Amino acid sequence: MLGQPVNECRWNLPLAQNVLDSPLNNLNYEPLDLSSKVEYALLALLELANHRDRQHPLTISGITVRHGIPERYMEQILTILRRGGIIHSQRGARGGYALTREPQQISLLEVIALMDGTRKPRDHTLLTTPEREVLHKTWQQANVISQTFLQNCTLQDLCQQLEALQQKAPMYYI
Repeated sequence: MLGQPVNECRWNLPLAQNVLDSPLNNLNYEPLDLSSKVEYALLALLELANHRDRQHPLTISGITVRHGIPERYMEQILTILRRGGIIHSQRGARGGYALTREPQQISLLEVIALMDGTRKPRDHTLLTTPEREVLHKTWQQANVISQTFLQNCTLQDLCQQLEALQQKAPMYYI
């Protein structure tokens, strides 16, 4: 992918750049919060995706040491990913973890839903007013937009962005 622009998860809205350039971006408010469980799961999946061409699966310590994640916590995360069918484990001296599918087949939305579960619907038994209806409709639209983005953004997209970032980094020689 040398020389080609990095695909920002197939989402090219001028509006997104306007928001990033806006003074509102400095308010330190993130409506779509990234839980540590999801972050650690995605870091592990990135490691596994970048390790997939090697002969042996990647060990837990191969993931945790690099990112400073507690091994016990990573065990729990990898168990959820394994039960969800995203990774598989291999026992033994050359054991470890590997992806069950290609990175382009794993969406961020799938990982988030697996790690954080589904949200309970809000109680709409309260008095319905036109103002409430407008608010709920706007929030539903925002949710659809974020879910669409996360469904279209795959582990492969993250790998490509990481590769582009690493190519920009200066190389130091001793």
